[in-house]
Amino acid sequence: MGTAAGAGALRLPGLHGYAVEFSPYCPGRVACAAAQYYGMAGCGTLAVLGQNEAGIVLLGSFDWNDGLFDVTWSENNENVLITCSGDGSLQIWDMAKTKGPLQVYKEHTLEAYSVDWSQTRGEQLVVSGSWDQTAKLWDPAVGKSLCTFKGHEGVIYSTIWSPHIPGCFASASGDQTLRIWDVKTPGVKLVIPAHQAEVLSCDWCKYDENLLVTGAVDCSLKGWDLRNIRQPVFVLLGHTYAIRRVKFSPFHATILASCSYDFTVRFWDFSKPNPLLETVEHHTEFTCGLDLSLHNRGQV
Repeated sequence: MGTAAGAGALRLPGLHGYAVEFSPYCPGRVACAAAQYYGMAGCGTLAVLGQNEAGIVLLGSFDWNDGLFDVTWSENNENVLITCSGDGSLQIWDMAKTKGPLQVYKEHTLEAYSVDWSQTRGEQLVVSGSWDQTAKLWDPAVGKSLCTFKGHEGVIYSTIWSPHIPGCFASASGDQTLRIWDVKTPGVKLVIPAHQAEVLSCDWCKYDENLLVTGAVDCSLKGWDLRNIRQPVFVLLGHTYAIRRVKFSPFHATILASCSYDFTVRFWDFSKPNPLLETVEHHTEFTCGLDLSLHNRGQV
């Protein structure tokens, strides 16, 4: 991946990062959702970072009165982002306008831990997941949620739209399951008992609409084919603490990246007999956020 060669760093004193997302519009632009005191107290900050000759620079920052745990870019406006917070709310921000949020949605009753903007064309839908065990569907143009999805029996840590199937998203939970949902039907479509531990992250393969990966507290990554969920397609072992986030490569069908409470980022190719490609040890604390650029192959 060429990760170590081009590594850049920017410190945000007093803040711990929880999520990073590359802009789908501007190469090298990244949003970071951060919180004070490991999200247990204090405020949150949305930081937007960019790259220039000098390295990584802060383009703008927005503060919220509770920790921010996830961030997603709008798919129809390069300046708009949504974050989610420890107070259960979602915030819509416009980099081009004000310091405060354009809009705040407050419906979740516990920490909102995950937010994702749909990437399939023709719909502008956002999904959020919360410690209140529900996922909620939003249209950013509407002031309240369109639908609430219930079924998980534990905290929801991750909610991710399918890049292939309109209106379909996956959720990962402390109840040890990966679940697949369809916004057209209120009930869960598929329940996968993915791990014998809390599942903290999931992602869809960009090249196979039936393939997902989960990362869990048991330190393993598992691949799942929706057409046959009895056994995982692959199991990747190597992390020594819980896996906090996992992402498939936008450029390679079989490559993915994971980050962990073991401070490392690891790159894998599940098609190879020895799937671990590289372990990166730049961080000196829990590594919670991870994203792969859509524009620059190999930039993470």
